[in-house]
Amino acid sequence: MKIIDGSQGEGGGQILRTALSLSMCLKQPIKLHSIRAGRKKSGLLRQHLTCVRAAKEVCQAKVIGDYLGSDSIEFYPGNIQSGDYHFAIATAGSTTLVFQTILPALSMADDMSSVVFEGGTHNSHAPSFDFIDQAFLPIIELLGIRVERTLIKYGFYPNGGGQWQAKIYPINTNKGEQKRKTVSLSQRGAILARKAQVISSQIPAHIGVRELKKIKKQCHWQEDELQHCFVDSYGPGNIVSLRLKAKHVNEVFEAVGSLGIPAEQVATQAIKAMKDYLQTDVVIGIHLADQLLLPLVLASGGCYTTLKPSSHTVTNIQIIELFMKNTIVIEQLNERNYNIIVAP
Repeated sequence: MKIIDGSQGEGGGQILRTALSLSMCLKQPIKLHSIRAGRKKSGLLRQHLTCVRAAKEVCQAKVIGDYLGSDSIEFYPGNIQSGDYHFAIATAGSTTLVFQTILPALSMADDMSSVVFEGGTHNSHAPSFDFIDQAFLPIIELLGIRVERTLIKYGFYPNGGGQWQAKIYPINTNKGEQKRKTVSLSQRGAILARKAQVISSQIPAHIGVRELKKIKKQCHWQEDELQHCFVDSYGPGNIVSLRLKAKHVNEVFEAVGSLGIPAEQVATQAIKAMKDYLQTDVVIGIHLADQLLLPLVLASGGCYTTLKPSSHTVTNIQIIELFMKNTIVIEQLNERNYNIIVAP
């Protein structure tokens, strides 16, 4: 059994999610203690509990300690099972993080799985459905994993109520052996298209107008590159999404609006993240760099250039290497550019 300290590094929920994913895929029992000890409210919140129970269901695991507020769990994985699943967080917690937890395991299943998620779809401190759809999954599909996804209803904090479906097709097999591909992303290529999309629900229209005005002024984008979308959801919400389509990669830079934060400040947050990326020639942005680690480790490896790894990424690597040592190497190429190499 792997004993994992949930307080190490950043001390957040990613330690739990990465440990669960690796436990399922490697059939490695784990005991995780001090869960989310680095957060103001430690232990399992509903989002994290949903991750545990989703993992439990997908691989028929035996679990000890899966209750709200628990700061320790034992997870004994069984065999991964394809099927029809439905996971509801019952709050505005991030459904996309639940999806990323179980995706590696279901990509190893013997048949297609259909999964419906309910909860938050556009959250702070988590990839939105749009980020998953347009930035994350196009690269995952290069590994041989196909995911059909459909957004059914938006879910913003604090009301939640969002819903989406993913159909996950396992990696192609040949004579019982899984065929996994290596991904090498060293060149971004020219920017072919760009779009600023402001998504709003049940808030005054002038907020989105001000966000787009700020983007137009600071980025010098054209009117046809700016879009204001009004959507239906159970509660008010707002997100700024800046989307770049380059020759070899798509990237998305987001900022979620919240009560008391001026519209211009929300837009500026997304703009800064995008400009930090564009001021270098790296391929992968700072958030996507973190999210690609686990899929590549469980595939045939690969490499990509990125910005200086965040503390979130460093912690993620530490957890991965508890299971698979000497797997990931970070090379500093110059003052701002880094190369992450994942061994096959």
